[in-house]
Parts: sequence; structure tokens; C-alpha cells
Amino acid sequence: MKKIRGRLIALVALTVISVMISLPSFPSLYAPLPAWMKAVLSDRGLALGLDLQGGVHLVLEVEEDRAVEIAVDRSKKALEDLKADSELPFASVVREGTQSLVITLEGGEEAKAKVMQAMEDGFPGFELKDSSDTTLTYELDTVEIDRIKDSAINQALETIRNRIDEFGVAEPLIQRLGRNQIAVQLPGVKDPERAKDLIKKTALLEFKLLDESTVALELPPRVEVGQAEAVRKEFEGRLPKDSEILFENIISEDGKESYLRPYLIKKDTALTGDVLQDARVTIGEFNEPIVSLTFDSRGAQEFERLTGANVGKRMAIVLDGNVYSAPTINEKIGGGRAVINGTFTTDEANDLAVVLRAGALPAPIKTLQDLTVGPSLGKDSIEKGLRTLVIAGCLVLIFMIVYYRLSGVVANFALVLNLIGLLGALSGLNATLTLPGIAGIILTIGMGVDSNILIFERIREELRLGRPVRLAVDSGYDKAFLTIVDSHVTTLITGLALFLFGTGPIKGFAVTLCLGIAINLFTALVGTKVVFDVFNRKKLQQLSI
Repeated sequence: MKKIRGRLIALVALTVISVMISLPSFPSLYAPLPAWMKAVLSDRGLALGLDLQGGVHLVLEVEEDRAVEIAVDRSKKALEDLKADSELPFASVVREGTQSLVITLEGGEEAKAKVMQAMEDGFPGFELKDSSDTTLTYELDTVEIDRIKDSAINQALETIRNRIDEFGVAEPLIQRLGRNQIAVQLPGVKDPERAKDLIKKTALLEFKLLDESTVALELPPRVEVGQAEAVRKEFEGRLPKDSEILFENIISEDGKESYLRPYLIKKDTALTGDVLQDARVTIGEFNEPIVSLTFDSRGAQEFERLTGANVGKRMAIVLDGNVYSAPTINEKIGGGRAVINGTFTTDEANDLAVVLRAGALPAPIKTLQDLTVGPSLGKDSIEKGLRTLVIAGCLVLIFMIVYYRLSGVVANFALVLNLIGLLGALSGLNATLTLPGIAGIILTIGMGVDSNILIFERIREELRLGRPVRLAVDSGYDKAFLTIVDSHVTTLITGLALFLFGTGPIKGFAVTLCLGIAINLFTALVGTKVVFDVFNRKKLQQLSI
């Protein structure tokens, strides 16, 4: 008797707890609750996935080779700074291909030895591949290349996560796929295109000096939109090796006309956005939105040195290969501040400030998959999913009552407990419910009654052998126990594999499946058994089964 009472209390307690945990998932039921109860309960319930409330699904690929190229360029810049500080005896250093540096020497063997020692001390990731009297060729080793690529993926993940956090999307999903891909899901986002632009923008901020050689004077004052590549091809072969043509997008004051303004700009980056401390939107002198930049201490020193050494020259502010402005440096600029002005709206300025604060992506990213689900489609999915769930549930309930009579009612009771427990578990874990997740719940309904069918058929066999009701019930549960556990464990293993290796919707299906299996094991073997034990206290002579 005590054993039955203990199991009955546990069953009731778990059911009540599940109901309470589920309440935040139903705003109409959660809102009237007293303040003390809301303080105990979480205010976050079951979230709806991308396919149920609409949103954006992206699969992005980080361009790993470009990350290696950028890392080599940084090493090149560091080597040039080292030359300026310690007077290393070399004439120039250039990047060759993606992962090599070619150093042109000044002097004899002593000069070569100094440069080789500097490379060994300051750039351990490079290996000497070729040596002559006048040049040294270094190449990144495979270990360093793998480290750079892996770091680029992890940094891209963190940067995208920071941008989305600043954008204010609830329940985003950001995870790594394979070696160099990233999956991003933004359920419920109001402006999908703006969100996608914010994520995919590299935000590589560079300060570069203009090349004011005679070739620059030959550039046309304006280029029609879409003709940028044609201009580059026209000047191909005539440009200095260390310069390139970049463009500024100019929009007329009335906003009706736009064109490109070409600049001849040195390829070497004088300063990057890595040294930024903050970026905020402010209002310029003509009441236009501008982005104010604040450098960290190192950046402030480098910016002051850069402007001081190039007074009278022009410097371009370049973001993702596009020129935003190219002012003339009139004097050395201290204080660690600069501004980006351009023809952008307040939203565009805010987005630019967000990506600059979050940091640049370590390399450009390509979009492999781009899916936008509208809220109306999500609402339609919810209605169809719930309709399917209700129809499947009702058919199962009716079948169990028709085929197993009163025992079918007991099985249906366990099924309801199963669904309540599953909803409570999903709400307690703040899980995201997706359309495949609803499919997992429907599958759980089928598996729930399947366990009871195994038990009931065993009980029928025992009753046919003439066993008393109490003995037949106990024997039926005992004989079906291992079969039920085996089937649940094997299905659970499959569900765990889907959870570990699946993404997005597959993971949502796996979560509901695994939780449903675990809860069903309890309700089938404990929940229904408690009901039969309560009935058997009356020493039933026959069982409606």
C-alpha cells in the first residue's frame, strides 16, 4: 500500500510541476498568475522555431584562403614596422601568392643573417623556402596555416554572434558546420534583408594612402554604376604594382542620381579597424549621420604617427573595398579619434557602427544557402502542424478505447501525462519548437501507445491462461519490461545521433523525440501500473481489456 501511495504521489507531483513549468509558454494563462508565482516560474517558455514564426536561415562559408592572405599581409606590415624601428637591412618585402613573403635584401651575408634572425625570432610560423644573394623567400608552414584557418572560423562565429546580439534577435541559432561553414537562424526577425546585410558585411576597415602619381590624373572623374570592372581592365598594366583602383559611391543631394568616383589607392594598409575601441553614430555639421571612431591606445599612437608623417597627402577610409571618404591630411591628428561620413541613412550608420563595434570578420564569407520564411507561412505551418497533432491524437485515443476498452482509457491517461511531461520538459529547457519537433511529438504519441499495446497483449495472454487479474497484470508488466526498455534505448540512441550530428530542424526533431522517449518510458511502466494497482486493491475478478 505504501509503495502504491509513494508512486501515486510522485506521479501527481511530476504532473503538477510539468503544468507549472509549461505556463509561461501560454501567455493567456501566465498573465493572470500572482506576482509571487511569476517570481518562482521562469518568464521564458517554449520558443517557436524559424519555420513556425518566420525568419532567416543562412549557411555561410568562410573564405579560408583569404584569411591566410590577410594574416600574411599583417606579417608583412609588422616586418616593415620592425625595419622602421630597428633599421633591418632589407629594401622591400612583398607577398607572393597566398602564403609567401619575398624579402629583397640590402647588403651582404651579415645583412642576410640579421633578417633571417629577425624572422626566426618574430615570425615563427614562417619557414625559409628559398635563399639567394639578394632575396629570401619565406612561406607559412602547414601547422600555422591550419591554425589561421581554424582561428578564422572561430573568430567569425564570435563576431557574427556579437553582431546578432547587438541587433537584438531573440533565440538565434549560430553554429559551426563541418570545417568552414556556419549556420545562422534568426527566428522572428522583422527586417530580414537588414539582418542578412549586417551578418554578411565583412566590416574590414582600412586607412590607406592615395597614390597621386600621373596615372591617378588619367582616371575619369565619374564612372557609371556597374562599369567599375571595365575601368579596372582599361587601366590594367598601367598601374603601379603597389596600387589599385577603388571606388566611392556618390549619391546626388536629391537622391535621384548615383555614380562611382574612382581613386588610385596604395595596396598597403596603413591602419586597420583592429585598433578600434568604439564606434558611435553622431550628427555631422550638416545635420547628416556620421560614424565617430575611437581608437585604443595603440591605435591612437599609430594614427597620430600616420597623419603626422603624411601631412598634405590624402588618405582614404575604406570599408570592405569601398571608399567612404578620402580627405586631405592637413595636420597631425592626436586624441585617437576619426569620423566616417558618407551618403548613408541613420539605419545604415547604426548598422555600420554595430559591425565596427563587433569587430571585422577575419575573412570574407560566401552565402551557400539563403532562406527567408515569412510570418504568414510560419502561421500556416503552426495551424497545419497542430491540426495534424490533434487528428493523430484523437484517432489514437479512439482506437485504444475501442480495442482495449477500459484499459484503453488507462493507456490514454498515460498518453496525456506523457504529453504534459514533454511540454513541461521542453518549456523548462527553453527549447525551440519547430515543425519537425511537432513531428517528433506525433511520433511520441505512437510510441506511447505502442508500449501499452505490448503490455496489454501480454496481460491478455496471461488471462487466457486462467491467471487471476492481479497476477496477470503483474506478469504482463514483467514480461513486457525488457522489450519496452530495449526498443526505447535503441530509439534513444538514434535520437542522440541526430541531435549530435544534425542541425536546425533535425536537431529540433531529435530533442522532442529523445525527451518523449524518456518520459514515455516512465508513464508506460509506472503511470499505467499505478492505475492498475489502485484498481487491483478492490480485488477485481475480471479486467476490461
